[in-house]
Amino acid sequence: MKQRRGQVVEVRDLADFDERIGAGVASMAGWVLTGLDLSDRSAVLADASVAGAMFLGCALAPGVEATLEERGAIVFPALPGAPVDPYRSSLYSPAELYDVTDYTGSLDARSYAWSRETGREALLARALHDHGIDTALAAWVAGRSLVGVMGGHAAQRGSEEYAAAARLGHGLAHTFTVATGGGPGAMEAANLGAWMAKRSLDELDEALAVVAGVPSFRPDIGAWAASAFEVRDRWPDGGESLGIPTWHYGHEPPNPFATSIAKYFGNPVREAILLQVCNAGIVFLPGAGGTVQEIFQDACENYYADASSVAPMVLVGRSYWTETFPAWPLLEALARGRPMEPHVHLVDTVDEAIVLLG
Repeated sequence: MKQRRGQVVEVRDLADFDERIGAGVASMAGWVLTGLDLSDRSAVLADASVAGAMFLGCALAPGVEATLEERGAIVFPALPGAPVDPYRSSLYSPAELYDVTDYTGSLDARSYAWSRETGREALLARALHDHGIDTALAAWVAGRSLVGVMGGHAAQRGSEEYAAAARLGHGLAHTFTVATGGGPGAMEAANLGAWMAKRSLDELDEALAVVAGVPSFRPDIGAWAASAFEVRDRWPDGGESLGIPTWHYGHEPPNPFATSIAKYFGNPVREAILLQVCNAGIVFLPGAGGTVQEIFQDACENYYADASSVAPMVLVGRSYWTETFPAWPLLEALARGRPMEPHVHLVDTVDEAIVLLG
């Protein structure tokens, strides 16, 4: 039983509940009880002071909910049919989302299918879930220096574009925590590089060769994910990194190289959070609509920030960002004369980006 003096006490295990009650706890004020089957603990609840306690999705005997509320507790009912825990208080691991070999039966796939439901209970469950992910993510990022890597989801394993993103993640992870949108392509490559940060570049090349055997998540997400888990098994104890994907894009599965995954149902919140948590800057690799949007979302934040709050922006690919998608001239003009001006950069290679931020 963990002691939490003066803090919220989270109780998610029936044994923990019984131990606390058995220790003679008189008041449950500040307790947050989640997903417990308390249907045969009615007598215990009747004897305890429940004012200030919160019951989230707990099973209760008939009539107990009303008496708890009358005595000052807050009760949120269970929301049936949700494949996820609406009251979740931690980030996901890749193993949770890919909990079975057949992707179509996985938690990730089932959650996407359920995300299409429009009933009131489903909408409420998704909102509560995303709030819980918000809270868990805020706790996870505290004390960490995060650098974001943004780029196209279309970069295929085996390509130079993918390998460059992996080298970027590998280099940044020696100093920072790497954060990405958590999907395939350049995002996966950066998380892969971070996973291999404790290994040599030669070993990184070996890992890239393993995943290159399944270049894309199309047509078989299961095979794509399996090759990533093969790398994780072959080179265990990898470096940590963060992925922030969304079920809004059901066709883009989360990559298994992000060690912690903040997966949201709502994409607008996810987009904003992804940029906000990158307190040590963001590197923008070649990409299309989504990456361009992220550049100018980040630019807007920096445009209105004071000098102490500006985070570096590094665009990689001089010809790409001046000719193919000429975002750089506009970004440069926007930054001119503002505190952000010395913090926006255009470079040719990921190696330059690593040096610049390191």
